[in-house]
Amino acid sequence: MTAATPDDPQPAVPYGTPEAPRIAVRGEARLEVDPEIARIGITVAARGRDRRSALEDLTRRNAGVLDLVKSYGDAVERLETGAFSITPELTKHGRGERVRTYHGSVRVTAELTDFTALGELTTRLADLELTRVDGPWWTLRPDSPAHREARKKAVHEAVQRAREYAEALGTSLAALVELADIGAESAPPAYPQAPGRMRSAAFAGATEDTPAPLDLEPQRQRVHAQINARFTMVPPRL
Repeated sequence: MTAATPDDPQPAVPYGTPEAPRIAVRGEARLEVDPEIARIGITVAARGRDRRSALEDLTRRNAGVLDLVKSYGDAVERLETGAFSITPELTKHGRGERVRTYHGSVRVTAELTDFTALGELTTRLADLELTRVDGPWWTLRPDSPAHREARKKAVHEAVQRAREYAEALGTSLAALVELADIGAESAPPAYPQAPGRMRSAAFAGATEDTPAPLDLEPQRQRVHAQINARFTMVPPRL
């Protein structure tokens, strides 16, 4: 076994030394900001005695929903079709596999950035035949400036806290040794847990006059950033 020499790399000392004492602190920031995106889920349904009629009705209603959403132009940032199904319903009585009716549905998701248009669109969608609207779910973009601002505030808090500890010892900070991201932001799920005022609506048919737009209040978003930091400080005179 070869003996270590002075030129060999030395293991890190996690708690510093008397010549270079360390301070370990945590910086944290919590912000409340306005949302940037609102998501709504739209479910179009159809029902018919035979598969072809159910499918034709579903195709027509789905096309109407897509045309309506697309008519809002730049207010709609994303429009996606999700699940589609045509399901036979068997009779409860009698022998054999006799189909009573067919149920069809299509799931569409829309993301809007214009919240003024959101209230009008959700109202018009909910007024369509056999159409259900769920949401809205409010969120921020992954690259939102709010996340960056929260991280900056967390770093500033860590520096300020370490400086106060050093001043309490009658000394000052010397250098930053480590800055560790331990979950700088609480990323929102695909659908944030808390929706806005309008939860869901389903109507059997459209009315003659378009109803007044829903009053939807954007839900404030909470952004959380947290870091660990280690500093060395000038040796204090104790």
